[in-house]
Amino acid sequence: MDSTWKVESIFLSMAIGQTSLPATVHRVRKPRINRDMLLAILVITPSIIAVAVFIYSFIAWTFWISTVNWNTSVIDYTFVGLKNWTRMLSSSRFQIDLRNLALYAGGFMLQCIVIGFLLASLLDQRIKGESVFRTIFIFPFAISAVVTGVAWRWLMRPETGINLLFESVGLGFLRSKWFADPTWGILFITIAASWQFSGYVMALYLAGLRGISNEIKEAAQIDGCNSWNLHRHIIIPMVAPVTLTAIVLTGMASIRVFDIVTVMSGSGQAFSTDMFAFHMFEQMFTASRFSLSAVIGAFMIILSAFLLVPYLISVRRESEQ
Repeated sequence: MDSTWKVESIFLSMAIGQTSLPATVHRVRKPRINRDMLLAILVITPSIIAVAVFIYSFIAWTFWISTVNWNTSVIDYTFVGLKNWTRMLSSSRFQIDLRNLALYAGGFMLQCIVIGFLLASLLDQRIKGESVFRTIFIFPFAISAVVTGVAWRWLMRPETGINLLFESVGLGFLRSKWFADPTWGILFITIAASWQFSGYVMALYLAGLRGISNEIKEAAQIDGCNSWNLHRHIIIPMVAPVTLTAIVLTGMASIRVFDIVTVMSGSGQAFSTDMFAFHMFEQMFTASRFSLSAVIGAFMIILSAFLLVPYLISVRRESEQ
């Protein structure tokens, strides 16, 4: 009887002029999954499964192997804790790899960012034949790193290549050992690597520069800004997100570099050009020290996280603004 009376009172109130239902009456809506959402779930599920299996599960497996005693061709899952980490981190070759990574990353990142920005700034002037120059600049990025390493290995051979060119034009005092230099050989290898990657960074910067409104540039020029001040106070700060992206990409490439360094110099004299990826390769496939190689791989993942996590946080903050 009470429920019947409530329904009758609602219709009576509507009949006498109330156009809205009382606050006590709520519509119950059942959640529905439309066809678009169901299709999106079906499409993205295989990718999620593949990423979970082939990336994150293998990352977890790498960290696990770094804590067991599998350092021979015989599988041994005996847990040893951080013994492998202590052994690897204290080795002299690992210390050399850290030093080489610092030199390689510094030289490679600096060259790519500076050259990429300068090339993008030149192309942003709407020069004649821009598409041709843009293709020429980005073409090395399409070449295999192995091919790049072979070509630059010949160019940097102490007895031929660039040194021979210096001698032919009377600049023999500029001769160098290049990648064969036991102290700075790894820095000379960054010349070849940046030649290949600078075009890609140029494309990133060019997209960022084209996104800056011409009205901002014209207003700055009217206020008396010359070209240097325009780039220093307006253009460079406005392309800061592109610079952050370039830092992350070049930094990640520095951590995992293998092919171009291996082709140009191998392990080098006394590991002067040795890098983590080559060290890990030798520990696993030559010496069968699987746990020690897993330590190097896990360390490279940690280094990558120091670059990637702040970048993802900054991207998320920008998306929330």
